[in-house]
Amino acid sequence: MFRHAQLESVKAWISDPAHAALPLHARVQRAIRQLILDGVLDVGRPLPATRALAKSLGVSRDTVESAYSQLHAEGFIERRVGSGSFVSERAQRLQGLGNTARPRTQHETTRLSQRGSALFQGGGVRDFLLPRAFAPGVPETRSFPLQTWERLERQVLKDYGTQALLHSPPQGMESLRRAIANYVNLERGARATPERVLVLTSSQQALTLCAQVLLDAGDRIFIEDPAYHGARKAFDAAGLECVPIPVDSDGLRVDQLLESTQAANGAAKAVFLTPSHQFPSGATLALDRRLAVIDWASQQQGWIIEDDYDSEFHYAGKPTACVQGLDPHDRTIYIGTFTKSLFPGLRIGYMVLPPALVAPMTVARTLLDGHSAPIPQLTLARFIDDGHFGAHVRTMRSIYAKRRDVLAQLITEHLADYLEPRVPAGGMQMPCLFTRDLPEHEAVESARRAGIDLLGLAALHASSRHQAGFLMGFAAHAPHELEAAVKKLATVLDTLCG
Repeated sequence: MFRHAQLESVKAWISDPAHAALPLHARVQRAIRQLILDGVLDVGRPLPATRALAKSLGVSRDTVESAYSQLHAEGFIERRVGSGSFVSERAQRLQGLGNTARPRTQHETTRLSQRGSALFQGGGVRDFLLPRAFAPGVPETRSFPLQTWERLERQVLKDYGTQALLHSPPQGMESLRRAIANYVNLERGARATPERVLVLTSSQQALTLCAQVLLDAGDRIFIEDPAYHGARKAFDAAGLECVPIPVDSDGLRVDQLLESTQAANGAAKAVFLTPSHQFPSGATLALDRRLAVIDWASQQQGWIIEDDYDSEFHYAGKPTACVQGLDPHDRTIYIGTFTKSLFPGLRIGYMVLPPALVAPMTVARTLLDGHSAPIPQLTLARFIDDGHFGAHVRTMRSIYAKRRDVLAQLITEHLADYLEPRVPAGGMQMPCLFTRDLPEHEAVESARRAGIDLLGLAALHASSRHQAGFLMGFAAHAPHELEAAVKKLATVLDTLCG
């Protein structure tokens, strides 16, 4: 029989709310198993008869019988006809394992690989899970044509049946690759074919692939300064040496890039660009600089990694043609995403690759997640082909332009003592520079506690040459919501400044 303490331990395990989701027989089984693992019940120790234990626990005999049967099947107990149930000798090897889940002391550390440490210390990339003001890069989802999407998804399931439930080719569904190629050729001036498109889950995955497939640890890569934090973290985690190149109103300072190339002992093997809307300044890379970067890549046999993350939203004339479409040497990797143009939950991005990189990138992708889900891919292909994507982008472009202007006006009216807006020609967020000395990190944290998400500008710089401020997203919020959030931010900053 169980001692009183052992019986009470089983009762406590059964009644613990943390185990409430388990069936009763499983709770009894796991409670006894834990006593065995902890060494409380020694090898050869007899267990109570099922009837007696059921009475002690206030449960049915069938419940205890089911628990014992499972313990026997797992090798924790032996059942002898006419003699009862006993702790199995095989359980002796497992005793003591029950304590392995104890909390670590402050002196214990988890040993990670160098790569694992770099990934962890880099902090990852934070997604803004809820569209709180002023989370950058978050689109308006309330205006998305959900009924149209649902109708197209039903068509996909009807036409493909159970075929849509199978694996997608790792390069992506052919219909979506064709739709993407047609779209970027028409709207972005790209030189794409379906065979050169690789469908991914995100632009972040594309950056990780570029860092791992194109460069080795210790290799140098030019990055914009300031730069998109997700790119820099991907490159840092891969062990690359990021060389910052300053940005001005015309984008990346290509003259500085060329000077760094001449001065360096080992030339950089790639350059990372956000040429349509430089992140976070919003500057557009001038045409002569685009051509100069292309010449650099050709001469150095380097790679251009072009992140075209939100080029659909350009508010003054037509957006400039992408670098990839201007590059006759096939040294440019073009990265795009539907996360910002449609909705974050879609999780579809893509790369347009030089022909020589299609097979290596596709094989490398299979080691990350295998493939993207077929049903969203097939639905998106129809959404693009039927003209719904273009119509949605045009609608949101108009809405976002108005919201950009509203935010700029609200900052001028309510935050002029603290911020100066730099109104971008496109995109979904606005850089705002401090007009007085403020502790950026403290301001960001104070705003977060008040329900406002801001991205600090200083943290996006690799060099010490920077101006502090905020990157403020405006796309996901209506004018009255922006007004309320600006007034709340004004209160936060008033309190911070005393």
